[in-house]
Amino acid sequence: MAGKPYIPAPVTLDDVTLPDALLQLTETIARNTHEVWSAKRLEEGWRYGRRRDDVRKLHPNLVPYEQLSDSDRDYDRATALNAIKLLVKLGYSIVPPREEDGASS
Repeated sequence: MAGKPYIPAPVTLDDVTLPDALLQLTETIARNTHEVWSAKRLEEGWRYGRRRDDVRKLHPNLVPYEQLSDSDRDYDRATALNAIKLLVKLGYSIVPPREEDGASS
C-alpha cells in the first residue's frame, strides 16, 4: 500500500441532532478525555513544559482541563461530541441516570 495516500473517511454525522442532556454530557467526556490523555503521558514519563519537546518528553498541555487553551478544549469537545453522535447514529441509546440513582462522578 506504499505510495497510496491515506484519505480519511469518517462517518457523516451532520444529520445527527442531540438533545440537550447529551450535549451537556459532551463537556464531561471532553474533560475525561483530557484526564485519560494526561495520565497516559505522565505514565510514559512526560512532564509539563512551556514548549513541546518530544526528546525531553515535555508538553504544555499537561495541565488541568480548565487551563487548556480554548482551541485545545474545543478539540477534546469535538472528539467527545463525535463519539456521542456516532453512538446515536449507530442506533445506541444513551439514557441519563434517574435522579434518585444519582450520577457517578
